[in-house]
Amino acid sequence: MPMRLSPFSRPLVAGHGVAASRIRQACIELGLQPVAALGGEASLIDEARAAGCDALHPGEGDAVRQAALAERCRHLGLRFLGAETALLEAMANDRTMRQSMREAGLPLATPDSDGEIVAMSLLADRFGRVLYLSPRQCRGDAAGAPLNGLTVERYRYLGELAARGVARLGVVGLVEMRFCVAGNRLGFVDMRPGPTGDEALDEALVGLDPLVKQLRVLAGEPLRERQSRVSLNGQARLWRLEPPSDGVFTGGPGVRLDRCEQGGQARLLVWGRRPEEVERRAWRVFAEWWGDEEASRRL
Repeated sequence: MPMRLSPFSRPLVAGHGVAASRIRQACIELGLQPVAALGGEASLIDEARAAGCDALHPGEGDAVRQAALAERCRHLGLRFLGAETALLEAMANDRTMRQSMREAGLPLATPDSDGEIVAMSLLADRFGRVLYLSPRQCRGDAAGAPLNGLTVERYRYLGELAARGVARLGVVGLVEMRFCVAGNRLGFVDMRPGPTGDEALDEALVGLDPLVKQLRVLAGEPLRERQSRVSLNGQARLWRLEPPSDGVFTGGPGVRLDRCEQGGQARLLVWGRRPEEVERRAWRVFAEWWGDEEASRRL
């Protein structure tokens, strides 16, 4: 559903490839008129002004990059569609962020922690509501959700810890929090500005688009979803990869390929009710592209 009274209508979307394409799609769904950035980082502000844009979305990127961009937007009166500069600077400073999370009551990971790194996206609005989504494991160019052996109780505990940290900082928008999890022990690692590129997992498992929700809360809308109604349905895996130029993608149930006309890296999302169903579907896609042996190796 389009936004009725958005404070911005024509955002420039930074970045290239699938990441920027997905953000532009979210803008169009909301009735906005996104403009694709053509140049590099140094020309973004000039491009936005020349195109008559009233906002700039930073795309995917680390906190240091986004903080610098947010500050340039602030000086020139251009709305920045991301976290506030002070929060981005805090994310970029490991000591500051760890101190904030300690004060919020979160356990901290230590340098010698040897568990798995678990990431979770969270949405927050200006009214203090926070929504945590599916926890995921990221290994190289692949990510999977939810965690193997994750109970409802552990999911809620992890999510409530993450939400507590986000609420303390007064976040508005989309962020990712990462924890180190080893058995029953967990500790905060860091916080990153969203989007990070793994949001398709939440689309499949939770049934909402974090990119659309990010734009809505940045426009001042409240989060209408309630945490008690958020449930994780099934299993999903996401790969960042470059399909073969002569490969055929036939699609099918539980399979989605996000890519751009310019080629380059694509994102393959596969989901199903059970892990073995996801694996069979992914194997079929890989076998179509590279043959049976390579398909088995990639899984």
